[in-house]
Amino acid sequence: MKNAYDIIRSLIRTEKSTVYEPKGKYLFLVQKNANKTQIKQAVEQAYKVKVQDVNTMVCRGKLRRVRYQIGKTPDIKKAIVTLKEGQKIDVG
Repeated sequence: MKNAYDIIRSLIRTEKSTVYEPKGKYLFLVQKNANKTQIKQAVEQAYKVKVQDVNTMVCRGKLRRVRYQIGKTPDIKKAIVTLKEGQKIDVG
């Protein structure tokens, strides 16, 4: 297995992600080729918590104008990680 920090790029802190926190769900930006099992193991190893479920989504990049050309923002993969009852990640 790769290092946990190779798979998890960052914890996403947005308005939408803070709505999930009371439900025990956290939003992570993860490596694009990581699967759900690898994400689960990486979160458990990095944050010392028990993971119940992992849902993933790939967000396609958008076309943007860069000067006189059309450019594209990169594709990203997000993971919504649900923790077991009583578990919590300290984000403070």
